[in-house]
Amino acid sequence: MNWWGKLVGGAFGFMLGGPIGALLGAVLGHNFDKGLKSIPDEPGLGAGDRERVQAAFFAATFAVLGRVAKADGHVSPEEIRMAEAVMDEMSLSADMRRAAIDLFNQGKSTDFDLDAVVRQFRQECHGRTTLIAMFIEIQLQAAYADGRLDEAEDRLLRQVCDLLGVSELDYRRLERRVRVEHGFAGQGGSRGTRDRSAGGAPSLADAYAVLGVAPDASDADVKRAYRRLLSQHHPDKLVSKGLPEEMMKMASQKTHEIRQAYERVRESRR
Repeated sequence: MNWWGKLVGGAFGFMLGGPIGALLGAVLGHNFDKGLKSIPDEPGLGAGDRERVQAAFFAATFAVLGRVAKADGHVSPEEIRMAEAVMDEMSLSADMRRAAIDLFNQGKSTDFDLDAVVRQFRQECHGRTTLIAMFIEIQLQAAYADGRLDEAEDRLLRQVCDLLGVSELDYRRLERRVRVEHGFAGQGGSRGTRDRSAGGAPSLADAYAVLGVAPDASDADVKRAYRRLLSQHHPDKLVSKGLPEEMMKMASQKTHEIRQAYERVRESRR
């Protein structure tokens, strides 16, 4: 039984308390009142701990998506479609989709405690940088759903990053990469699509931006950046650290875009 089945069935031996437990409790009608337990400082997670992190990731992702969508004062049709696209990409079952929608709506509400939810998420995922980066990337993708990152959205996401221990520099690197990948994925209207080469292929500048290296970087540095990004976004590795299995397709899409960028750079250097 996966993390969702155990959550619905009340079979967690590691019930989530705190604000994330309250979010899930409101969705499922359970009373998650076991309180918070710290996760051991170990390289890997046990099965039970991993399922707990998966539940926290799922809840925090959709609740914060709702808050990001509402950051500029209103939720646009594009932002709703983006949230639905995330659900579609995860191939959620009907009850999981209902839960995701409920979490999204809780995030939009005026009494949503963003700081408390994000702080608990950081504790639950035990500061794992790859998970935190994936979480921020999903939020950035949602913010760019309407083709631009509003000042209010940017301010809110910087607040989230502060709570998660993500530096301004790292946030800006992620923001630039997501902006460019928005163009790689062919989602019109992104600023990342303005410098596209003929035929709709990603531009060389975009490719370097995705890899996070300068055009004058050595071949060795380019390959090193490529391998590091592939490792960070490897679906199996992310799931082993607590990414919900349903989000593996999203991670796979990331690795596809990274490979696409690397091939574009390699072609230019032949």
